[in-house]
Amino acid sequence: MLEDNYKQRGLRNKLVKMLEKKGISDARVLAAIAKVPRHFFFENALLEHAYQDKAFPIGEGQTISQPYTVAFQSEKLEIRPGDKVLEIGTGSGYQACILVELGARVYTIEYNRVLFEQTKSFLPQIGYNPYFFYGDGSKGLPAKAPFNKIIVTAGAPVIPKALTDQLADGGILIIPVGDRESQRMLRIRKTGDKLQKEEFANFAFVPLLGEQGWKS
Repeated sequence: MLEDNYKQRGLRNKLVKMLEKKGISDARVLAAIAKVPRHFFFENALLEHAYQDKAFPIGEGQTISQPYTVAFQSEKLEIRPGDKVLEIGTGSGYQACILVELGARVYTIEYNRVLFEQTKSFLPQIGYNPYFFYGDGSKGLPAKAPFNKIIVTAGAPVIPKALTDQLADGGILIIPVGDRESQRMLRIRKTGDKLQKEEFANFAFVPLLGEQGWKS
């Protein structure tokens, strides 16, 4: 039985204060972090690590992202309630839950079949119901495009053209781009046919696999 008790809520509030010190200032993002029970995504043996600002393995060579990374990407996306958001790389589902808390309509796609099945089953049990898809996220989700916002939670070698094509006018894509070890966080804004690129800090993500990502 999953339990979210006073102690765990207190640990989440401490995590929020830590993220504020690291520069996260969007009150809605911080409120979402404070609400989603991150310990639900951890096995019992690892529960003590759930509210540390660290990434942790979730199996299948994947990780649950560091809370700072989740907050940073969420903040840079500038989510408005009702935004149609595509998440590339469902993973544990934690980032998708944050997006749902921000009021987004979330479409999330996962490349790994085992993780896809696990997360598709698990998230509704804890009250989160994004739209789940299994497939090659590097190609986006053309059948459901366009999207107001697209977030990529794996490191890409280049910006996949499929993703910028699927952005709505005025849309934002946030994506880490670089080599397999380190990536620069990029934010792409689409205005008509023009793409404006901003660069932020370096991060380290698992590789984006697929046709327009890294070959597995």
